[in-house]
Amino acid sequence: MHWLKQRWEITRNWQLLYLIVGVAGLVYSSYKLALLFDFSTIVLTIISTAIIFTGLLKITLALFNFLEKRWKVDQKWKVIRIFLVFAITGSLSIVVTKPIFEAIGLTRVNFGDHFLAIGLFYILKFILVLPFYKVMLVCFGWIFGEFQFFLNFTIKLANRLGLKKITQKFDSKE
Repeated sequence: MHWLKQRWEITRNWQLLYLIVGVAGLVYSSYKLALLFDFSTIVLTIISTAIIFTGLLKITLALFNFLEKRWKVDQKWKVIRIFLVFAITGSLSIVVTKPIFEAIGLTRVNFGDHFLAIGLFYILKFILVLPFYKVMLVCFGWIFGEFQFFLNFTIKLANRLGLKKITQKFDSKE
C-alpha cells in the first residue's frame, strides 16, 4: 500500500477514494465496451473486459503524465479528481438538458433520417449543451475543490469560441 500512496503522491487515506473511483470507472467502462462484442459466454466477456481494461489503463496512465505537466497539477491524485469532474459534468449535462430539449422539440425524431438533418441535430445539441456544461463544470469543480482550475478552463474554452469580451471580467489573470 505504501508504494501505491507514494506513486500517486497520496498524503491522506481519504485521497485513495479518487484512485478507487477512477479504477472502478475504468473497469465499468471496459465491461460496457466488452458487451458491445456480444460474446455468448461470460468467460469471453470477462477476458475481453480484462484486455480492454489493460489497454485503457495504459492510455490513461500516458494521459496522466502528459496532462499533469500541461495542467501544472502539484499532485497526481488531483488529476484523477479533475477527470472525475469532467466525467460527472459530461454525463449530467446531457441528463439535465434532455427534458429541456424535449420541451422545445429538439429531438432526433423531429429531424428525420437524412444525413444532413442528423448532423444538424447533433451540432445544435452540442451548441445548446455547451452553456450548461460550462456552468456545471465550474460548480462541480468547486464541489471537488478545483474551482480555480475549472474557472480558468471554462474561460479558455469560451475565449476559443470567440467570447473573449464576455469572459474578460471573469478572467483572474488580469
